Amino acid sequence: MKQIFSLSAFIFLLFAVTTIAQPVKKHGKLSVKGTQLVDKHKDITVLNGVSYGWHNFWPRFYNKESVKWLATDWKCSAVRAAMGIDPKSGYMEKPDWSKEKMEAVIQGAIESNIYVLIDWHSHTLKPDAAKVFFAEMAQKYGKNPHVIYELYNEPVKDTWQQVKDYSIELIKTIRAIDPDNIILVGSPHWDQDIHLVADDPILGFSNIMYTCHFYAGTHGKFLRDRCDYAIKKGIPVFISESAGMEASGNGPINYTEWQNWIDWCSANNVSLISWSVSDKNETCSMLKTTASSEGNWKEEDLKESGIKTRELLRKQAEKEK
Repeated sequence: MKQIFSLSAFIFLLFAVTTIAQPVKKHGKLSVKGTQLVDKHKDITVLNGVSYGWHNFWPRFYNKESVKWLATDWKCSAVRAAMGIDPKSGYMEKPDWSKEKMEAVIQGAIESNIYVLIDWHSHTLKPDAAKVFFAEMAQKYGKNPHVIYELYNEPVKDTWQQVKDYSIELIKTIRAIDPDNIILVGSPHWDQDIHLVADDPILGFSNIMYTCHFYAGTHGKFLRDRCDYAIKKGIPVFISESAGMEASGNGPINYTEWQNWIDWCSANNVSLISWSVSDKNETCSMLKTTASSEGNWKEEDLKESGIKTRELLRKQAEKEK
């Protein structure tokens, strides 16, 4: 009897593992309809997930195993691979190594059937290098519905016209190879001036969305008001980076304002990606240095933001069932 029970338990566990929700299998190729992200059935779809920290500072987490853990245990429907461009060991200094790190996460997302944001994580314009990189990514992965291109992490000093011109160049580069996967466009002032985008959007292309970033300890109602303004003017908004503390990445978590953002995203069907899978001594890094590079993290390996982000993601996944 004991042996039969053990065999039954094993079969049940095997079934549970093989039937874990696979967002890409469920939703397929994404597109934009009006202000909404929609799936292959044209149903409104919301992605929830986490961003890896800069690949050049925390390369140890850039592997398929950590992606699988985030998909299965944290219930992420998307991850964001943040390729640092300018700093030491970034793409400009080590392009081949940088692509190797990025592609480990991309391939891991494809194998786990979740979506992946290919993020050009820069604060300055480098159109020529960006075009070469995104052309290569589109050639390699453009046929996969898993892929989302994020053209410019956080413009700082550039005007919207500069960001717009840059983005149009890159959109044309990608669309010559990949005609329809989602493309995310940034906005000035650390991705906060989305109201400027609303008054002068990019025209003539489909499946384009615009990113806004918030850190709840710094960015409150004023930034949600800007997002509301953009949505009312027909702009599809995607929160590709966010967290609960101050914009510096430090300071206490403002749970009230963070929840206000979560509620706003839910009410407006806006996708939400949280920062970051890293082990730096700062509030916004979700992991402690004890955390394995390949996932399998216990609660004692998670910092406060990691514990709360995991709870949020698992709760959101439960709602989707």
